[in-house]
Amino acid sequence: MKASTGGTRERIKAVALELFTEQGYEKTSLREIAERLNVTKAALYYHFKSKDEIVTSFVVDRVERIDALVDWAESQPATRETRRELIARYADVMFTDDHPSVMRFFEQNQTVLKNLAAGQQMRGRMMRLATALCRGDDSPAAQLRAALSLFAVHSSWFAVRTPHITDAERRKIALDVADELLAKIGEPDAREGAGPR
Repeated sequence: MKASTGGTRERIKAVALELFTEQGYEKTSLREIAERLNVTKAALYYHFKSKDEIVTSFVVDRVERIDALVDWAESQPATRETRRELIARYADVMFTDDHPSVMRFFEQNQTVLKNLAAGQQMRGRMMRLATALCRGDDSPAAQLRAALSLFAVHSSWFAVRTPHITDAERRKIALDVADELLAKIGEPDAREGAGPR
């Protein structure tokens, strides 16, 4: 019974994600999700009481993964190698399962997410991850480079518009750009030039 319930929850999340991405979060109703699944609204309510709960379920999965990454990074020395490994591990998370679809949903529904507790929780975790990426260099330039390196991984899903590019090629491009940004974190020259001009 439990496996069946878990499978149903995952189906609901997959269909909701598809509809949220196709037509937007606000324009999608629970009724439409139930219809696409060919189940009653009551069956849907058994698993999720609202669209917010569905979005929260996407975020909870990601938050747990990000927390594990940050915990790992904080147990390592604050070196360029650690930063490179952290962003590579993050890219691995981003390029597996349904994460690309979730990132498209986040990108297309930013206004809605701003007002949801789940969206605020995700933003907080991303800032924690950026802090882990620039650990050992608290200069404003390092903070920006760390955040932009994460954005390089995210934006590869919508900013790279080359037709027929593979996920592996997209991941490599994202990591190459992120590495260029991360390379300057912790360098004495980069810190000295970070002040006001």
